[in-house]
Amino acid sequence: MNAPTLDTLQLLALAAALGWASGLRAFLVMFAVGVAGLGGWVQLPSGLQPLASPVAVGITGMLALLEFVGDKIPGVDSLLDFISTLLRIPAGAVLAASVFGLDHGLIAALAAAAGGGLAAVSHGTKLSTRAAINTSPEPFSNVGASFGEDALVLGGLWLAWLHPVLFFIALALVLIAMIWLARKSFHFVRAMLRRMARVFSGRPEPVAVAPRHGASDVPFKDKTPY
Repeated sequence: MNAPTLDTLQLLALAAALGWASGLRAFLVMFAVGVAGLGGWVQLPSGLQPLASPVAVGITGMLALLEFVGDKIPGVDSLLDFISTLLRIPAGAVLAASVFGLDHGLIAALAAAAGGGLAAVSHGTKLSTRAAINTSPEPFSNVGASFGEDALVLGGLWLAWLHPVLFFIALALVLIAMIWLARKSFHFVRAMLRRMARVFSGRPEPVAVAPRHGASDVPFKDKTPY
């Protein structure tokens, strides 16, 4: 039985899903696409078919497993996020362009730009939020966030393949939530870094001064009559 081919809307949704999901889990995305093609669950575009070879599935599977384990360890996850900045965004661009192939030069270029942009948004959100979560001494929120990202990646790919319209609606909502969350996390992390810089530089913490009362220039002056 031949796997069903993808129509234009599914191809657009798949390109967007590959770009966005690569910002969270680049190796898991490659592994999932390869397994889907190797198992005959979907007819992959020609540009993505190399991922469906047994060798490619084996390699991406091992890398995805290492990424999966490392992302559950506080501190290690942020280190991997910083290192993966050089991988996830280009991977999102290349995978999105590969959906259309080199035969569609302009469309592939537009897909690469969109895929890279979506990967940058999701990766930036992941980087900032996980850094904020790592300030907490307990590891459970970190592990929960990591499993949530795994579910988002696999769920997003599944939705793009089977229900592209719903995927685009969900993607719009997720992007809004990600941008809001990234801004909140960025402000938190920036304030924390500033405080750490003051501590290591030996500068004192800023002291709040009580508002002046009347014409007195001395804060907290005791005006109780004796």
